[in-house]
Amino acid sequence: MVQQFGPFMTSGGSAISISYIAAEKCVPGYGGGMSSAKAALESDTRVLAWEAGRKWGIRINCISAGPAKTRAANAIKKAKDGKPGFIDRTIQFYAANSPLAGRKLKTDDVGTSALALCSDMNAAVTGTILHVDLGMH
Repeated sequence: MVQQFGPFMTSGGSAISISYIAAEKCVPGYGGGMSSAKAALESDTRVLAWEAGRKWGIRINCISAGPAKTRAANAIKKAKDGKPGFIDRTIQFYAANSPLAGRKLKTDDVGTSALALCSDMNAAVTGTILHVDLGMH
């Protein structure tokens, strides 16, 4: 995407990708090659930050989001016996054990973090993996 859109972006512009902690740590149930794909995405973020920054003057960053109730997350290992599924158990675990105990991650948390990364307030930030996961990374 950056290769295709980079030439059309304004210098100082920003691109964001979304990753998950499985890029760095084992997350049982999050398989099928997604862990290695997310690890490659995070590595590519750092390489693209250099290349796109030098070539077009744009910034590339990545958000490693914690578990939240999304359509994509709900597709991961749904429970068939009426018990909470993988993503529900992970959300509960984060809420109970994170430094921000009792709080659940909202999709707006990820969105506002992306907005902040894209804003001029972060004009000097590139090649960063920002963990938006209630401090559980």
